[in-house]
Amino acid sequence: MKKIIFYSYLKCSTCRKAAKWLKSRNFVFQLIDIVKEPPLVTYLNLALEQYSEDKKSIFNTRGKAFKALNLDIYSLSREEIIQLLLSDGKLIKRPFLIFEEKKVILGFNEIEYTKQLI
Repeated sequence: MKKIIFYSYLKCSTCRKAAKWLKSRNFVFQLIDIVKEPPLVTYLNLALEQYSEDKKSIFNTRGKAFKALNLDIYSLSREEIIQLLLSDGKLIKRPFLIFEEKKVILGFNEIEYTKQLI
């Protein structure tokens, strides 16, 4: 069985759509509230590696928490970015899916999910 860890925010409609998509295809996943329990440092590092060309894509740039920061993400070190993300789960792009401990998929795009998971 494929291991999927699914960080989600209950009030997020995109997260609900992604969870529904996974369930409709009989994926079994571990659901974690991203606000109560942000992703592990290991997973944040994995996301930073996979999305290294645009560090900003790891952030929920539309959220109030991000807009309130008013800072230049590109001026921050990797450690600073990780500390920032750990400080507030609402700053992290969601859903935040970890597949087989090796791949991170941010947000929900049905085509991307199909390509990466099936």
